[in-house]
Amino acid sequence: MGLVKEVMKEIGNKSREFYEFVLPPIDMHLNEDSLKVVIDIPGFAKKDIELTLCGNILSIKAQKTIDEKESESLISNQRPNVIDKKIRLPIDIKQGEEKIESAKYQNGILTLIIPVTKKAKNISIE
Repeated sequence: MGLVKEVMKEIGNKSREFYEFVLPPIDMHLNEDSLKVVIDIPGFAKKDIELTLCGNILSIKAQKTIDEKESESLISNQRPNVIDKKIRLPIDIKQGEEKIESAKYQNGILTLIIPVTKKAKNISIE
């Protein structure tokens, strides 16, 4: 029975490592005045999530603390313990002019609203 437990634990670790590397899933919605970024990061407390915006690069870092007693009895762990992801946003933001209108974390979903500034000038035709 010990070998099966070890194999299951190793499969869970590889699955979790893959999740930490590839994910979290991210959706972006661009409209005239803002970019809405929706990020799925369930299982983390709000206090464990850190966001930074540097130019058009959004950094997401999250790390959860694991109780040692729980980790000893853990058979399979496929949920990520750490997320460290950098995302290039599809909008131009000058460094030093970064602004996030709102950031909400509810039911494992982080939603950011980032204002978009218009650079182009409308030209009227006579």
